[in-house]
Amino acid sequence: MLVGTVEALRRYPVKSLRGEALDCVDVGATGMPGDRSSALFVRSGHARAGKTFRGKEHDRLHLLAEARAGSVAAAERGVDVELRSGEHFFDAAPISILVDRWLNGVSEHVGFPVEWERFRPNFFVRAAEAFTLAEGGLVGAMLELGSVKVRVRSPIERCVTVTYHPRGERSDPRILAFLAQEREASMGIYCDVLQAGVARVGDRVVCI
Repeated sequence: MLVGTVEALRRYPVKSLRGEALDCVDVGATGMPGDRSSALFVRSGHARAGKTFRGKEHDRLHLLAEARAGSVAAAERGVDVELRSGEHFFDAAPISILVDRWLNGVSEHVGFPVEWERFRPNFFVRAAEAFTLAEGGLVGAMLELGSVKVRVRSPIERCVTVTYHPRGERSDPRILAFLAQEREASMGIYCDVLQAGVARVGDRVVCI
């Protein structure tokens, strides 16, 4: 079954900070090289001491590209953080995928096309005309993206960060409210890598 076509690739070098657009990527067993390979950890001044700093109190963290800028933003709120690197700091799984059609309901609800960048996927997919499955319908399925094969683990449960505008405009709480009321707070899918390979913008995404 044809799911669609890869329209965009993203990796996020520092967890919770700005993403980086790619045209082509070598995906390994643990995901995209350089994806969430660093993270800011709270040392003090916040209830998340010892955990990653997500900046939910500051809806501009996702606009920053450099770890130093993230540290400054944290310090402005009285939070002391340290940068840790050398591994992947994923929430749950190494690959995330979002299909454009899944955004239709929330876009209709808020009255504008909801930006896919809010959801920070690795792969953004433009759906094939005949593709109608929701996230739950793909759980356990194998997907092929270029020469990469992944297994769908689960839908992705979302938090307040999806209300933040990708270019820094006013946040919109209606987005998360709709997801909570109509989609069990989910948008997109988590996947595990079954076969390493190369994926490119324009590749077909096939459920096999």
